[in-house]
Amino acid sequence: MKNFVEELRWRGMLAQIMPGTEELLQKEMVSAYLGTDPTADSLHIGHLCGIMMLRHLQRCGHKPYLLVGGATGMIGDPSGKSQERNLLDAETLYHNQEAIKKQVSKFLDFDGNEPNKAEMVNNYDWMKDFTFLDFARVVGKHITVNYMMAKDSVQKRLNGEARDGLSFTEFTYQLLQGYDFLYQYQKYGVKLQLGGNDQWGNMTTGTELIRRTLGSEAEAYCLTCPLITKADGKKFGKTESGNIWLDRNRTTPYAFYQFWLNVSDDDAEKYIKIFTSLEKDVIDGLIEEHRQDPGRRTLQRRLAEEVTRMVHSQEDLDMAIAASNILFGKSTKDDLLQLDEQTFADVFKDVPHYEVSKDVLGQPAVDVFNQEGMQIFPSKSEMRKLVKGGGVSLNKEKLAAFDQPVTADDLIDGKYLLVQKGKKNYSLIIVK
Repeated sequence: MKNFVEELRWRGMLAQIMPGTEELLQKEMVSAYLGTDPTADSLHIGHLCGIMMLRHLQRCGHKPYLLVGGATGMIGDPSGKSQERNLLDAETLYHNQEAIKKQVSKFLDFDGNEPNKAEMVNNYDWMKDFTFLDFARVVGKHITVNYMMAKDSVQKRLNGEARDGLSFTEFTYQLLQGYDFLYQYQKYGVKLQLGGNDQWGNMTTGTELIRRTLGSEAEAYCLTCPLITKADGKKFGKTESGNIWLDRNRTTPYAFYQFWLNVSDDDAEKYIKIFTSLEKDVIDGLIEEHRQDPGRRTLQRRLAEEVTRMVHSQEDLDMAIAASNILFGKSTKDDLLQLDEQTFADVFKDVPHYEVSKDVLGQPAVDVFNQEGMQIFPSKSEMRKLVKGGGVSLNKEKLAAFDQPVTADDLIDGKYLLVQKGKKNYSLIIVK
């Protein structure tokens, strides 16, 4: 079996590891779990490092469990948060769980016949009938308040970083997460918990609970990945428009591809190890090639291709590349017409937008493109000159004459006209 810890180490995906973990992983097939939050019906790229840990775990011959926190999602985790979460109802949680499983199925094999096929579990299943009295007796008696108070996540909230302090609900979160580990240890033989480094305190509560409940010989371990950052210190995965989601309805494959394509050189070198399954020699070769000629953006292109293909599909990747070429390369009207409306809007979101009434349809292009308030051309006479020299296109097709009528047949998605001046100067007219 491939060495899982070594795999994480060279990829920069290892933050903390409990003594004895590596030895256990080399000795036997280990079942390990990672918890994920079901507060939305899609994961975003902030979740990807954890999912990639599970992917590497399975590829190294071990068995991954993805735990959806249906019960804990109803409460909220204080780690790294300044406020409690909104609580979800059971129907929403179930919907979110199924959507997340579908996404993670692209990374993990849930359906194979191998003993290390992935499993998905929901802690709501074992918490929903667990009474408070039983919880206090089975779990609460093993962990002291002193132990819980010492955790960083608790200290930060109590020391005034958040005005609201810490509710009892959130304070008990580490016991609930600890019990998840104990339950899975007893029921499924799960011996290892994986997570982000901000979860270390909650995770070690789980190993402590297992040892205090089952005896010091019980083998339970933790391993964390670092919190992913950008070279400029800003939060990874956030853009001005919000999270980069894995769900195409929240973030189009084109916008997803563009995110990875536009990361800095330093980040690309780091991310290609974390977010792809490429082998070390391939990555080393790409890094070397990139350093020889950074202008070609070899790393960013390969990173964007690998992650987009993995999260979406080859077909979506092809469309994202074609969409990217619309602005910067040679493309045709057919390429434009293949874009769905959301991708079309993403591609042209940064070009000047103008609105006109549909009453202009049927008028000559020179009048339609020079309405009051538009700044596409300096003047009608300038536009005439440009058209004569073949320098004006409508929807990627050269304008044959300045007085060519613009009709309803020219509209893309029934409302857009894409005007191009020269090679890269675009304007979008929205006909309402």
